[in-house]
Amino acid sequence: MAHFAKIGDTSKVLGVHVVNNSDILNGDGVEEESVGQQYLERHSNWPALMWIQTSFNTHGGKHYDPQTGELSADQSKALRGNYAGIGYTWDEDNNLFYPKKPHASWVLNTSEARWQSPIGDAPDLGAEHEWNEADQSWDKLIA
Repeated sequence: MAHFAKIGDTSKVLGVHVVNNSDILNGDGVEEESVGQQYLERHSNWPALMWIQTSFNTHGGKHYDPQTGELSADQSKALRGNYAGIGYTWDEDNNLFYPKKPHASWVLNTSEARWQSPIGDAPDLGAEHEWNEADQSWDKLIA
């Protein structure tokens, strides 16, 4: 199955639709995004250019094997940073989907298709941490 994100005027994802692989084949029998876009335009009356293909198995800029959940050996399958979700943003310039910004200070890491704190990821010290926006720090959660 192929997945396509329906994009609104503000580049927000309004929905994600599933299309049979057979409905996105070109004349040579090869899957092609533009064929899927045209199919969706005919069946939804939503402009073809507002449908962007997304991969259910892509997260954080990496492709995962749908059978095992492990990283795929073939990372060329990674498509557009993340699987699109309702409310995600389509970033045409960077060719990726990303979720809502979690905190005002965070910055988008386009190479990994994810938001990061201005001081980097949470420490990996065997305990859970949460971001403290006021102090710009990671606070250890008390168990």
